[in-house]
Amino acid sequence: MSHLAAVRGVLPEHSYAQADVTAAFADVLGSVGPDRALLERFHANAGVSQRHLALPLERYWELEGFGEANDEFIRVATELGSHAVTKVLAAAGLTPRDVDLIVSTTITGLAVPSIEARVAAEIGLRDDVKRVPLVGLGCVAGAAGVARVHDYLLGHPDDIAVLLSVELCSLTVQRDDRSVANLVASGLFGDGAAAVVMVGANRAAALASGQPRVVATRSRLYPETERAMGWDVGATGLRIVLGAEVPDLVRANVRDDVDRFLADQGLTRADIGWWVAHPGGPKVLDAMQEALEVDREALGVTWRSLDRIGNLSSASVLHVLADTLADHTPEPGTWGVLMAMGPGFCLELVLLRAAD
Repeated sequence: MSHLAAVRGVLPEHSYAQADVTAAFADVLGSVGPDRALLERFHANAGVSQRHLALPLERYWELEGFGEANDEFIRVATELGSHAVTKVLAAAGLTPRDVDLIVSTTITGLAVPSIEARVAAEIGLRDDVKRVPLVGLGCVAGAAGVARVHDYLLGHPDDIAVLLSVELCSLTVQRDDRSVANLVASGLFGDGAAAVVMVGANRAAALASGQPRVVATRSRLYPETERAMGWDVGATGLRIVLGAEVPDLVRANVRDDVDRFLADQGLTRADIGWWVAHPGGPKVLDAMQEALEVDREALGVTWRSLDRIGNLSSASVLHVLADTLADHTPEPGTWGVLMAMGPGFCLELVLLRAAD
């Protein structure tokens, strides 16, 4: 098994109330009259009261096209990612020189060299560090990243690995797009990063004492759902695809998929003491509660994360995991499930066990 040694989330310094973001983005999008009223309604219903943004609000007016927005993505993502990795390593009692593998995930910008390479140069990772950038997974990538690092550590039980997620969703908002998807996204998504230190079984006693371990993982890809969520890439950048069918996909599939996953481990949903879910939005969370047959407080940490910082794409579920472990410490020996859904359309499940 692999073990979690530390989980930390970080946020940009620019923090705004949702109403202020709504007013600014209405101007950026050129929304007036009925269009502005529609945008205000979507933002008010997003379940978000505050968000952190990569740039000061007034800077979004000044961005000239995808190239300039992507330049800002690279700059801020490198800074925020470096902060996240150094913070989580310090929490685990480690230094950058201790890292054997770094996996990065982002879907809100393009960078070659990739973000983890830039972070490696910034903070001093070893020159033989193994790098794996995950691209295209979107919101599911926080959970998928934990699962893929776990897969690696099963074969490398002496290694130390870091998962880094950086998402700057605000830089993808399209000025010329009056679609419902763009209006919803401009009110739902925030910016942030998170990092996780995971260690192989042979390092657990020294580095992950008292921390949860990863017991099993499961990936699920749903056929003929490619247009449910993703990006259309064009001259102006990344144009969001966000289908209204996403909550229905959750209701139709999650319960059976979770039950089969747990049954393979000799468990049922009744055995799960804590749920760590991606905050996809109010309708998605309502559908998740219905699918899992749990009350709102079972996903309370997720709901509060959505309210406080918005949906951070792949980084969100890692923020929820950090909050769960820091503020709602699971009882010793209890089972937890980390889960997220994203483009594909797909589901990723990770079974966790709190330390005994």
